[in-house]
Amino acid sequence: MGYDALFFNGSDDARMIAIALAEDRVILTRDTQIIKRRLVTSGRLRVILLTSDKPELQMSQVIAALNLDRQFRPFTRCLECNQPLAERSKAEVKDRVPPYVFQTQEQYRECPACHRIYWRGTHWQAMTRILREFKA
Repeated sequence: MGYDALFFNGSDDARMIAIALAEDRVILTRDTQIIKRRLVTSGRLRVILLTSDKPELQMSQVIAALNLDRQFRPFTRCLECNQPLAERSKAEVKDRVPPYVFQTQEQYRECPACHRIYWRGTHWQAMTRILREFKA
């Protein structure tokens, strides 16, 4: 959706909390134990306890809780390392994308950190359809 985000997968809650505090981040979680921590109950750390297992309902909850403006900037950050993407010309990516992609696509973006290349393929189309529902 274009928002700066980090993903934590594991049990190192202390590290996640330290990073959230240092970078002024909001933690999104289904873990009911985190919301019981003093940092959260005192208001020093903001946590949103997601109440559903369904991603669509989770997104709606986050949009409402953070009062997001629904002016999404999808596909502007790297899915791997969260860095803002840079536009690249077709010539710049010629030897870095599959031949079919090069033949069928005109717009490309690259992550300046991990150098992953993005284009408007089937994944982009599917995600665009899903995101349209949240702009309403």
